[in-house]
Amino acid sequence: MKELDVVLNAFREATGCEAAVWLEGSNGRLVPTASSNAGASPPPFPPAHTEPPRRVITARGEMLVIALPGPRTAWLVIGPCAAGGAPELDAYRRFLLPVVTQYLQSALEVEHAATELAERYEEINLLYTISEILGRAVTLEETAVTILEEVSATVGARRASILVHDRVTDTLNVVAALGLVAAEAPPIAVDDPDSVSARVFREQHLRIVEEGEMLCDAERPYRKGAMMSVPIMWTSPTGGSEPLGVVNLSGRHGDQPFTAGDQKLMAAIATQIGTAIQNARLVRSSLNQQKLLQEMQLAHDLQMKLLPRADVVAPEATVSARVVPAESVGGDFYNLFRLGDGKTGVMIGDVSSHGYRAALIMALTMSATAIHAQRTADPAQTLDALLHSVRDELETTEMFVSVFYGVVDPPAHRLRYSNTGHPHAFVIGADGSCERLPALDPPLGMVPDAPAAQERPWAAGEDLLLLFTDGISDARGRDGERLGEQAVLEAVVKHRAEEPSEIVEHVFEILRQHIGDTPRRDDLTLVVLRS
Repeated sequence: MKELDVVLNAFREATGCEAAVWLEGSNGRLVPTASSNAGASPPPFPPAHTEPPRRVITARGEMLVIALPGPRTAWLVIGPCAAGGAPELDAYRRFLLPVVTQYLQSALEVEHAATELAERYEEINLLYTISEILGRAVTLEETAVTILEEVSATVGARRASILVHDRVTDTLNVVAALGLVAAEAPPIAVDDPDSVSARVFREQHLRIVEEGEMLCDAERPYRKGAMMSVPIMWTSPTGGSEPLGVVNLSGRHGDQPFTAGDQKLMAAIATQIGTAIQNARLVRSSLNQQKLLQEMQLAHDLQMKLLPRADVVAPEATVSARVVPAESVGGDFYNLFRLGDGKTGVMIGDVSSHGYRAALIMALTMSATAIHAQRTADPAQTLDALLHSVRDELETTEMFVSVFYGVVDPPAHRLRYSNTGHPHAFVIGADGSCERLPALDPPLGMVPDAPAAQERPWAAGEDLLLLFTDGISDARGRDGERLGEQAVLEAVVKHRAEEPSEIVEHVFEILRQHIGDTPRRDDLTLVVLRS
């Protein structure tokens, strides 16, 4: 303790008093640990650790002997002092005692750590070995047996097992074992009252059971004598912990009991295994997510192909349409039909959700509509037939569909339409007037009643039919403000003389400026028709 020697020497120079620290050796003799005087003699009759400081008179002068707190038997000796220093011994004690105690405690802790490190070298080496094994592992199953072999050799257990929790079946399943074939070990229900593994998993605490305690048939193959069962835990970055499984060791050589050191070692190994299990799950989840994204992209491509090209109704009508799903797939759609005699059918719809379920309803709706629209030019009859086709699916999924379906008949100068809950349907006149085509019926799937049809004049070559979903008017900007229906109408009115494709581009440019990098909450669909 060279640093403590320096302190005691500085103390002697400042006060004129000697100082030394003595420890009790293995033979019971006092051994100097630090001193301001290399030839200092041990104090006669030092006080016990329960006694107050003791004053001792020697031939060289008066000394104060103080027992030091701590795990080792030690004393601080102050004195003898130069002439006139003895009366200050108590004051020197109050100054020197905390300093020496701190130095001594630190030195003893280092010594204890070094001793423990030497004693536990084999176990620490095992931890590093397992870290390397898990670091190279692709799956836990590939290395679990190796881990058990390493652990069993260190702890001295002839039987061992690793059980991992299956979230689907809520059971513990053996993924590796020593002393049996893992695949032949039956699963254990988490709520099994007799199973040690199940109880440790539930309580999340290490448990040692002696031979004959808590017998369970499922654990009999990997249990002989006392068994130590350790929970495999994973601690999340937020500080929460989750049990993932259990490690069991049994059949120790010589029937020796499991020590506190064995318990600490197994707890550390179980933590490493828990991290490996969680990492493996995250890898699988990432791969599944990538596969899902690929499948969703394929679904998006397929969904876009279901939507008709705008020129399918040419030359009777000029149409421009655009659909942008909030996710890879969505529930918005439009459809266009050539109905003969110069008539054009145009439909827009919005399923009451988005994502893959809405996309399935959307695809079913479009398929059914393509059939029913060719049988009649009456929009109300078409939507009634559509409702009968998709009613069961809407009830099962608890969804509904808002649909506007209009039939433009230029020779008859009329627009006949049926609107089931779709709020954004307008006719824009050549003079800039805006007429809403009201939704007089609820969305399909809400009520069993057949929808009604409405009729209004249509000025061929002048009127514009404007249809869009609420994803456009409800689009939020960075400040959370809605774009609003009025902004869309003003843009269309301003550019009403342009081609439908240019009008659509103007509306989406306004959307881009308003939304910026804000994530979209809903699908966006816009249809503009001139006939």
